[in-house]
Amino acid sequence: MSNQIIQKFYVIGISTRTTNENGQSAKDIEALWSKFWGEEIQKQIPNKLNEDIYAVYTDYETDFTKPYTTIIGSAVSSLENIPNGFVGITIETTTYKKFISRGKMPEAVFNTWLEIWGDKDLNLERSYKADFTIHGKKYYDGDNAEVETYIAVKE
Repeated sequence: MSNQIIQKFYVIGISTRTTNENGQSAKDIEALWSKFWGEEIQKQIPNKLNEDIYAVYTDYETDFTKPYTTIIGSAVSSLENIPNGFVGITIETTTYKKFISRGKMPEAVFNTWLEIWGDKDLNLERSYKADFTIHGKKYYDGDNAEVETYIAVKE
């Protein structure tokens, strides 16, 4: 859980507005992932920088207990040419705390979020600008899979 500064970057993808109340986010985000895979969304994103998949959590109403937006997509070189039905977002330069989820997906990532939400000190430190996970090559390693989670913290 080291702090690091991540420079500004852009993501294009598909989005949903959700909340963690009553387990709603689990349903909404699972449906978004199903659409992402089922409609081969990644192949439709222009100006991709690589094959990593980003899940961005942003537009928090207040904190993780209230509504927020989830975007699943790819890092891109620019926000020009956003396809219809897609969204583009700028992730501004800020300080992040990094977590690594290891094991069977998506359970390992979900367990990381439970750890984050349960950490009162961390939640006071969070800036709620934009948090994100990176699903890179190791994401596909079955029981040895890894996903990096970045939580924006106050500077």
